[in-house]
Parts: sequence; C-alpha cells; structure tokens
Amino acid sequence: MSTPFSTMFIAIAIAMSITIIIPRVDCARAFFVFGDSLVDNGNNNYLITSARADSPPYGVDYPTHRPTGRFSNGYNIPDLISQELGSEPTLPYLDPQLNGQKLLIGANFASAGVGILNDTGIQFANIIGIYQQMSFFSQYQQRLSSIIGEEQTQRLVNGALVLITLGGNDFVNNYFLAPITPRRIQFNLEAFSHYLIDEYRKILKRLYEMGARRVLVTGTGPLGCVPSQLATRSRNGQCAEEPQKAAFIFNPLLVQMIRSLNQEVGSDIFVAVNAMEMQNDFISNPQAFGFITSKVACCGQGPYNGVGLCTVASNLCPNRDIYAFWDPFHPTERANRIIVRTIYTGSDKYMTPMNLSTIMALDANI
Repeated sequence: MSTPFSTMFIAIAIAMSITIIIPRVDCARAFFVFGDSLVDNGNNNYLITSARADSPPYGVDYPTHRPTGRFSNGYNIPDLISQELGSEPTLPYLDPQLNGQKLLIGANFASAGVGILNDTGIQFANIIGIYQQMSFFSQYQQRLSSIIGEEQTQRLVNGALVLITLGGNDFVNNYFLAPITPRRIQFNLEAFSHYLIDEYRKILKRLYEMGARRVLVTGTGPLGCVPSQLATRSRNGQCAEEPQKAAFIFNPLLVQMIRSLNQEVGSDIFVAVNAMEMQNDFISNPQAFGFITSKVACCGQGPYNGVGLCTVASNLCPNRDIYAFWDPFHPTERANRIIVRTIYTGSDKYMTPMNLSTIMALDANI
C-alpha cells in the first residue's frame, strides 16, 4: 500500500509528465501558407505598401464585419481549409499575437502582390517576396524549437499541411503590366511560362528541404476572365485573350512539373490544385452555382466594376453571395467555399494526384 508521501510523489510525477508532453498532443495538424493576395491573411497590414486590404468594405462579411487584411468580403481560402482541418485560422507571421501556443497552429507567410519572380510586384513596394517568406519559415522553426525542441518541431513541420499560391501576379503584374515590359522583351509567352515553372520548381524543392511533406500547389485562375481584365483588355465582355492563353499554357505545365518532382523525391509530396478548372466551372455557368454573374465584381468601379481598387467610394453590391468576384481580382467568400470544397473532394480533373480528403485519410493512418 502506498503511503501519502509516495502517493503525492506519483501525482507530482504524473503532473510533470503531462506538462512535458502537452506540445505532443495530437490536435489539428499545423498549417502553413505561402503566396500572394489570394491567401494573405493580413501580413501586408504591417508593411508600408499599396497592396493592402485593411480598410472598408473589405471584411464586410467577416465575423467581426471589419477589414482584416484579407482580400475578401469574408473568409479566404486558407481560412476555409483551416475549417476543414478542424483548426482555427493561421495568423499572419507578422502579427504580434503569433507566439507561444499559437505557433503550434502554424503560420501564414503570404503577402499580396508577390509572385514566383523577385521582380514581380515591385511597383507595390515593401512586400514579402517568396524567398523572404521561406526565410520567415526558417525563423518560425527556430522560434518553435525554443518552445518544444527541434525533434518535435521537425515532427510538426513534417506532419503539417502546406498551401502555396503563386503565378497570377507574374503575368498580370509583371509580364502584362504594360504593352512593353522587360519580361515581354526577354520572353515570348510560352517561353515565359516555362521559365516560371522552372523557378516554381526551385521554390517547391526548397520547401521540401525545409521539411514540408504535404504541399498543395495552386496554379493560376482563368486570368483573362477576372473583372479587371474584362474592364481593360476584353472585347464585348469575352475573356481577354492573351492572359487567358497564359493560364492555358501555365497550368498544364505546372501539373507536369509536379508529377516530375514527386517522381524525383519518391513520394506524392506535392499536389497540383487546378484553380483554373475550378473557377472555369462557375465562370462559364454562374447560375448553376447560384451566382447572378461571374463578370461583374461586387466592389469596384468602371466597366464590370473592374477598374481601380475596392474602397468606400466604390459601387458595392448588397448581396455578396450572388457574385463570383468580390473585387476586380479576387473571388467572394462564397466562391472561395466552392474552390475549397473542390480542393477537399474534387476529382483528378481538379486535384493531381489526390484531393485533400484523400490526403487526410492517408495521413490519419500514419
């Protein structure tokens, strides 16, 4: 029979062991986000840049009804993926609240305006280029290691889901930015697309070297069909020919590159998310998805509400749920929900080599 002293000693030992293993408790897997404005949760709020969404009416349908830095009327794609994971949204890496236990959830490193190339988005000034985002990821791992140790940090990163969204800005805010641009002089459209894919491959390999083992890699949307391009480059409301051609070249190349990269590393690490096919569905037949239009942005000005920025002076639709596009470039929250549902359950038309529900089922058995 144990004495009161030994009983107390056992209780203390149990309490100490619980304290030690708290970081190892299996909660929702960590989630890391890299990329541009489609997935930026507010990093640019902390930068002196023109690429920001921290003023009304952005966030009008977010739970707080206030702008958050998301380029959306409400939730964006990372928020909705976090919900599928059963987790709270990842905080922007620059948010001062991202510390302590919050680090276990993951982090969002994305920055509006960036691209695959370092010279993409330079007109916005002070944005976080993709290699700086990965530098922050390394810094994040060091910070987390100081809390839970290197071994646990490596386990968390290896088991995490990663989302990276790049490419659209390299065309819209670089190659097509003006009738004559340095990249247009250097490359024809096909050669430029191949160059982007080669550079994207280097970025993905770097993420793999940093411990990423499940990476969702999105291509571009249908670039010629967004309201900004309809307003400035379209004939009679048809998708603008040259940006649309870019998307048709780039996205199949991305799928080929990911298949090749997975063969090289010997595992299905990288998953191609065909955002163009996903958005083509509701752009070509918006009524089938409950939208009244896929041409006119909810918030903006000029033709198709596709000119300039979304501000308090813009036209604002009263019901965001019936618009596919929120502003001249970005989908509404409801469109984002359709995209994320397809990421979760979509066929190989949309997700190569597997969808997110398959990833989660496979990884649950590890």
